[in-house]
Amino acid sequence: MIPGETYDLDPTDRRIVAALQVNGRASWTEIAQLTGTSVTTVARRAQQLFADGLVKVAAAPQPGGGPADLLIVRIRCAAGSQLAAAQALAAMPEIRFVALVTGVYDLVAEVLVPKGTSLHSVLLNGLQKIPGVQGSVADLNLHTYKSTHEWSRHLLGTEPQLVAPPPVHDCPPAHLDDLDERIIAALREDGRNSFQAVAGGLSVSESTVRRRFESLYTAGCVQVITLIPATALGFEAEIFFWLSVAPSRLDGVARELAALRGVRYVAATLGQESLMCEVILPTHADVFEFTTKTLGGIDGIHAWTAGVQLLTVKRGFVITPWAARRLAAEGMAGEPIPADLVPSQPTAGTPPPGPKTTRTRRTSA
Repeated sequence: MIPGETYDLDPTDRRIVAALQVNGRASWTEIAQLTGTSVTTVARRAQQLFADGLVKVAAAPQPGGGPADLLIVRIRCAAGSQLAAAQALAAMPEIRFVALVTGVYDLVAEVLVPKGTSLHSVLLNGLQKIPGVQGSVADLNLHTYKSTHEWSRHLLGTEPQLVAPPPVHDCPPAHLDDLDERIIAALREDGRNSFQAVAGGLSVSESTVRRRFESLYTAGCVQVITLIPATALGFEAEIFFWLSVAPSRLDGVARELAALRGVRYVAATLGQESLMCEVILPTHADVFEFTTKTLGGIDGIHAWTAGVQLLTVKRGFVITPWAARRLAAEGMAGEPIPADLVPSQPTAGTPPPGPKTTRTRRTSA
């Protein structure tokens, strides 16, 4: 959540968002059936969430059109420069994720480096030259065990009947042509935009857009993700853990963690801490339970360090709307946030929002 802002979402709002996280392009009718409310109510409330800049549905490519190395980088910044450095990182197309965190390091970022590209040029000539950056530690992602955007699924109460997204994979070289890239770019701005509206903007037929996108989606070359601040859905804690694990237990520990509902991301890394784990939990009491009983009870974990996520600026190559709003409010200099990332009115491809629902969003001074 952005400091200075609080959100009040009632259970219906939260269930609508949870359904969108399962399938961001599900129809209003499907979501209404799942949440036990009317189609009109679902459409009106969801459109208001979009217009408020609280929720964003976007297409995210996986991982970007060719073989690449994924680096997980922890960055130290000079006091007061963290937000500006995060903005500069977010403006880099090779950055998939960046967040402000607590602890020894100030920022955590995922950097996608195409094969053949010098790591030296990315880390030293790129990241290290950002004003305010004082140092960094980069670990190579060896294997991703879990990466999910459906962390609020349990708010639905029952197992969703929506079609689950297919597993993602690394697209081979030249798998995505220029039209594929333009279709994904259009749906990155608005992941619920109609194929008809996208086709009109690209001067191609609706059937071409539909066929190509569905082929990419089914193959796992693109995801549709729904972004929302965790606190808006009642979750108090988003935390990164870096775990030191016995080599013989690495795979087993990773799989145990990946099976847990509160775990959003697990990856094996080449570094002193051999596993990285991102968790999202309802309360700080749950964090205590996770550290003392879950981590403490898994054989092979020797030690861990952690950092609380303060502000997620970019996820899945998409700048979050609440971070864009925060950067605009701070009057940050440097690379501007693209206009499509600033909260706006719904696009032409979606139903009209209708009158506002009774849902309070309070913003403190």
